[in-house]
Amino acid sequence: MSRISTEQVKAMGKVALVQGGWAAEREVSLNSGARVLAALRSLGVDVTPVDPRDDGITKLAGFDRAFIIVHGRGGEDGVLQATLEMLGVPYTGTGVLGSALGMDKLRTKLVWRGAGLPTPDFVQLRPDSDWETVVAELGLPLMVKPSREGSSIGMAKVESAAELERAYRTAVEYDSQVIAERWISGAEYTVGILDQQALPVIRLETPHSFYDYDAKYRADTTRYHCPCGLSAAAEAELQELALEAFRAVGGYGWGRVDLMCDGSGQPWLLEVNTVPGMTEHSLVPMAARAAGLSFEELVWRILLTSERERWC
Repeated sequence: MSRISTEQVKAMGKVALVQGGWAAEREVSLNSGARVLAALRSLGVDVTPVDPRDDGITKLAGFDRAFIIVHGRGGEDGVLQATLEMLGVPYTGTGVLGSALGMDKLRTKLVWRGAGLPTPDFVQLRPDSDWETVVAELGLPLMVKPSREGSSIGMAKVESAAELERAYRTAVEYDSQVIAERWISGAEYTVGILDQQALPVIRLETPHSFYDYDAKYRADTTRYHCPCGLSAAAEAELQELALEAFRAVGGYGWGRVDLMCDGSGQPWLLEVNTVPGMTEHSLVPMAARAAGLSFEELVWRILLTSERERWC
């Protein structure tokens, strides 16, 4: 890592590490926060952890900047970003609109479709949906997803119309807005983004039916391939598609785009993450390491995204 001077560290001032929050991903956020906190302190940054749930939002006033590592609603959906803007506190990562869009799978897919970017066909589910009609339109199997949750919480792969209804009833407990998405058979990839540039692509492999919460954070059976096994040209195409997808929703600074390639090699965009995990199992640190960046350097470069001018 290139040497960071004392003057550069001091220029960051008092930093609030915003972690925890109220969402279903609270545990993941706290795990991410613990690692980021240790990295910032090792760099000499004057950092204080702040949990909006336990400490209150007003505690953020008076800090010189905020490092956001709250995952899910209340932290990744534009609410925290808007609050920090009202308080006049610069923050890391994507702004209000991009965060709100990125957290909403339905509207993200609508934006991508409008931009001509490939994303699997989908239907918004409702309590009175005709489950057989949804199956006829999307085929089987298919995925059911709460639109505004992360870490695969509330998601399910379904094999029948009866399973679809049950999966909807489960998903709607997490979010009133639920989508069904055409199932893509093939390899799953993820592309980390840092400073508006794509990191090396990671190919994910799990014995689970899909890359669910357990596969992401608990299982030792998940395999991460980096190099991803694609040719240099194919990997570059995925990286460029991920950057287009990230820009389309207004992503900034750092994030992650998840996608799949079907049997013909056609890529399909699944979702975007504007505050990805930073745990030991998380993908952006893994990709950064493959690019030659230490965890501390990754954290420092994310912190620097708080320096841009937002009010323009």
